[in-house]
Amino acid sequence: MAAKSILHMLSTLKHMSPFDVNMAIDAGFDVAIPYTNVTLDEVTALVQDAMFSRAPSAALRTGIFFAGRDAVLALDMLDAAEKALLKPFEISLFADPYGSFTTAGAMVAFVEKVLREKKGRELKGAKIVVYGATGVVGYSSAVIAALEGAEVTIVGYSGLDRVTVQAEEIEKRFGVKVTPADGSKSEQVRALLVEHEIALCAARAGVQVLSAEDLAAAKSLLIAADVNAVPPLGVEGVKLHDKGVELPSGALGIGALAIGDIKYGTEAGLFKQMTTSDKPLRLDFRHAFALARSLL
Repeated sequence: MAAKSILHMLSTLKHMSPFDVNMAIDAGFDVAIPYTNVTLDEVTALVQDAMFSRAPSAALRTGIFFAGRDAVLALDMLDAAEKALLKPFEISLFADPYGSFTTAGAMVAFVEKVLREKKGRELKGAKIVVYGATGVVGYSSAVIAALEGAEVTIVGYSGLDRVTVQAEEIEKRFGVKVTPADGSKSEQVRALLVEHEIALCAARAGVQVLSAEDLAAAKSLLIAADVNAVPPLGVEGVKLHDKGVELPSGALGIGALAIGDIKYGTEAGLFKQMTTSDKPLRLDFRHAFALARSLL
């Protein structure tokens, strides 16, 4: 009898996301077991328990998923899990805290497609501002764009301290530079928009980041992408299903549900890879971005 596909889902939060559980099972896992309030120092023991409890022939049908709401911590857990693996019992690993890696991958891939097809440009060298960059989606989007060669500015709403630390962490971990900026005042938000060509909006749900007046003032803005699907939407005038629709300002809008469709396919696809791969996988936002590109 074929070994069942088992996914151990580790979250640092009180609850595991039902969204992620459903996605994993619909993608082909036979069983998905949630673990909550997991700490970094517990990862090694949990991974080895999952690994050594199955024969090497069943290892490839065993996976660990890392959730929570902290991108850096999820990556640290992923690293700890990888170090805990031992041949021939290696199992597959996937991090997507709060759905941020797959959402960020989908957003940047969508921007890249629209930028290339409608503006004849690439991400490399593009001036990108990320609003809500201290959140998990904003952080991940900034890193993906910077790794693609974009000039990225990350914006926080509580002064410079937090985003400065974040910029230093990104450079240390990924070897790319991003510029921190304060967006705590509306005039700062607009001034940053005026200086950039692409806006990635990843603020909290129900918060409008950019008004129609902001967009009209940004004469160099090419694209505004938004992942907020809760009214008021993050970018005024961008509808949920917009896929590069021209706004009155002349910029092109990409809506939250257009991005969400690609995010959904990306997360499902990465879970599917875990259940079908003939080698152990280690999946993070880079793999999400690569798969999202292929879905567009």
